[in-house]
Amino acid sequence: MTELNNKICDVFAGLVVRKDLVKTVKGNAIVPSYVLEYLLGQYCATSDEDSIESGIQTVKEILAKHYVHRNEAGLIRSTIREKGRHKVIDKVSVALNDKKDCYEMAFSNLGIKNVLIDSGTVKKHPKLLVGGVWVIADLEYDYTEDKDASPWVLSTIKPIQMSDFDYESYIEARKQFSLEEWIDLLIQSIGFDPALFGHRSKLTQLVRLIPFCERNYNLIELGPKGTGKSHIYSEFSPHGILISGGEVTVPKLFVSNASGKIGLVGYWDTVAFDEFAGKKKRVDKALVDIMKNYMANKSFSRGVETLGADASMAFIGNTDHSLPYMLKHTDLFDALPEKFYDSAFLDRLHFYIPGWEIDIIRGEMFSDGYGFVVDYLAEVLRHLRNQDFSDQYKEHFTLSSDISTRDQDAINKTFSGLMKILFPQGGATADEVEKVLRFAMEGRKRVKDHLFRLDSTYAAVNFAYTDKAGNEKPVSTLEELEYPNYFNQTVGEVDDIGLPESAVSADVGGVDGTGEVAAQSAPPVSELKEQHVTFMENQRGVSYDSLIGPYIKGAKHITITDPYIRLFYQARNLMELMETVVKNKAEEDEVVVSLITVEDEFKGDQQRDFLEQIQSSLFAVGIKFAYAFDNSGSQHARHIVTDTGWKISLDRGLDIFQQYDMNNAFQLSNRLQKHRTCKAFEVTYIKV
Repeated sequence: MTELNNKICDVFAGLVVRKDLVKTVKGNAIVPSYVLEYLLGQYCATSDEDSIESGIQTVKEILAKHYVHRNEAGLIRSTIREKGRHKVIDKVSVALNDKKDCYEMAFSNLGIKNVLIDSGTVKKHPKLLVGGVWVIADLEYDYTEDKDASPWVLSTIKPIQMSDFDYESYIEARKQFSLEEWIDLLIQSIGFDPALFGHRSKLTQLVRLIPFCERNYNLIELGPKGTGKSHIYSEFSPHGILISGGEVTVPKLFVSNASGKIGLVGYWDTVAFDEFAGKKKRVDKALVDIMKNYMANKSFSRGVETLGADASMAFIGNTDHSLPYMLKHTDLFDALPEKFYDSAFLDRLHFYIPGWEIDIIRGEMFSDGYGFVVDYLAEVLRHLRNQDFSDQYKEHFTLSSDISTRDQDAINKTFSGLMKILFPQGGATADEVEKVLRFAMEGRKRVKDHLFRLDSTYAAVNFAYTDKAGNEKPVSTLEELEYPNYFNQTVGEVDDIGLPESAVSADVGGVDGTGEVAAQSAPPVSELKEQHVTFMENQRGVSYDSLIGPYIKGAKHITITDPYIRLFYQARNLMELMETVVKNKAEEDEVVVSLITVEDEFKGDQQRDFLEQIQSSLFAVGIKFAYAFDNSGSQHARHIVTDTGWKISLDRGLDIFQQYDMNNAFQLSNRLQKHRTCKAFEVTYIKV
């Protein structure tokens, strides 16, 4: 139990659950996480280990006894017949039988149909009529001679959702957490370990929640396979539905002209389209046209009647090419079906999540900490749909007049959604508001940049805002900073927390006063000079060879000062720096490398073993490596000094890369540094 987990359990007692328990109880049950967490929330919403163990056993027994596996449906039906009554956990749907003027229910896994259900229950739970809902139901068996009568009788039914929700208590509880604590709680609630994500990556994960708390929000995420794109929409909330992109029809999504029955957008808060990409997919042009009108105007037509709905839409799919390929040869929408590769449709998207920035999900990324029972958080997000936070930046900042109304609407909706998630209690500082605003603007700019590529009738837009002092601040996307040669626009800046603000600062000791900045993925090495370089979180293309190599070339003595060369990954970073030294020395030369670090209080023997292995390995290639411990407590700065007169100051030392799978020899991130994502960090080059 960490300090944060203790705090979570104290403040949200009974509303949180240990996130690793879902895997413990799931077994081979094909059931959404929110169903399991509903049960865990009933029996395991505590930090007491004995109670948790007892609760797990109870939940397992409930699943074993009442969850309906398809291959055991016959046994369950027999149990109901023999006992006369049995409780089941299953996904059900309801349809109106207009010939008999009654509602009939079908149980998905149990395989029974035509179970009568009263109209009052249907009115109370309208989602039963579309898409299906997971429920706990009491079924009875009462056989009659009437051939038209079903022997299955519904006694009680309870959708697996929270019965009550106190928003004011939620707001008061939020006030007890700092922003970073709150973000970590939300990331744990999604199921991930926040320690393995940077600030920017956490925000990207939270953007996936906006469709649940913002009405008529249109989100797209395209990226590599295996990054968890569909998880939020399939497992996270009973108010969202995930459908295959190829299964969508106008009647299913909007309205059936034959029956007048409204489709998914009338019943669900979020409709997500899985496997949305695929150039050769067949798409109904009428569906695209109705979708464009709905995404822009929140309404759709059926004959002479116009209907409205507030469902948000999320489009998720896999990209066919790497990011640099798309930037050079096509655009970021290249993978979409031809009918959706339409500028009018794409212009209605409010935010583009850069899926290529998100790590492929690995086992160690899942959390064993405490997070909200997802059904509770789903109710919170649903309640927030009634609120509007879109104007909270206007007292501090003004958007550029160059930004169109549609662009402003997109920025405002993303900003509002993130502010609801992060600051439902209000009280955000101007600095906090600015970071959220920049992130919202970046996601819309990504859409607009590539609309401009595929349709030249769109004018270039200056994505910038002005603060109260009158300073205009441009916004740019990370890919614009990484690959500036593929963009014609003026490149913006990068800040110190990983949201775009300034890519490169002016030269150290030689500010020229122009205020110009240039984007780059590594410092310019055509000429060595004093300078300060800032890198964004999730930036790629960075390596010790490009960052440090040119400045240590020709050095005969290099001194590395870093108090954090203790753990295995830190020692590995040091060894990779030594590889850079080897590459930049003549074969016949010898180089002395001195490391000054701090002895680990608990694992000093292991630390010495790492360093002595490095020492032995380097001797054969002409590098005399020596290390010394400075335990005076004065070692805080991290830098590299050469006898050629250069000092390289690294604010993070050698720890500039985000965590990657060191044990997987078949991953490029393990073999080549430039394929790893970076943490946000800064480097200063000083001539001494």
